[in-house]
Amino acid sequence: MTDTTNISAQRIAELSREPIAIVPYSEEWPVRYAAEEARLRAILPPDLCTRIAHIGSTAVPGLSAKPVVDIQVEVTDLHRIRSEVVPLLEALGYEFVWRPTMGEKAPYYAWFIARHLDGRRAFHVHMVEPDEATVDRLLFRDFLRANPDVARQYEALKHDLASAHPVDRAAYTRSKTPFIAGVLRRARAAHPPLP
Repeated sequence: MTDTTNISAQRIAELSREPIAIVPYSEEWPVRYAAEEARLRAILPPDLCTRIAHIGSTAVPGLSAKPVVDIQVEVTDLHRIRSEVVPLLEALGYEFVWRPTMGEKAPYYAWFIARHLDGRRAFHVHMVEPDEATVDRLLFRDFLRANPDVARQYEALKHDLASAHPVDRAAYTRSKTPFIAGVLRRARAAHPPLP
């Protein structure tokens, strides 16, 4: 394990202990996403970044969420991120963390966190090479958008888990996995991939 990986592991552990707060949906979230997407498109190398998308609960109208806008940036080469992108996003106030993946092709991915002036998280930018996990995030988002009853179930689960794990983001996330997997099975069954 490299020194950078050790530092990232320590930082991830610190970040995972930050409090979890689920708040009612805000019409401001898609507006904030659009502004940040435009800001990212203006500085990121266009040959590196193939798609930028609003993911996570803040991307589902009406759904309560942690008030952090998640942005997935699909890139052609993760190795270029450290030299070409980290300095650009750090100049915008983002913190960079090289973190283990949750299904992506590479064993690590680039995670950036921007905060409000009071220290609360504002944005997460996940830079990943496209694979099944990147598709699944969009599929999950779109299924919740199209199925408000399922979104309400997810919302109730998130409230329960935030109460059960108020300062353990890893446990909170792990506990959502079975529900998310079930939704993805339903979404794939409803929209099988083209041959």
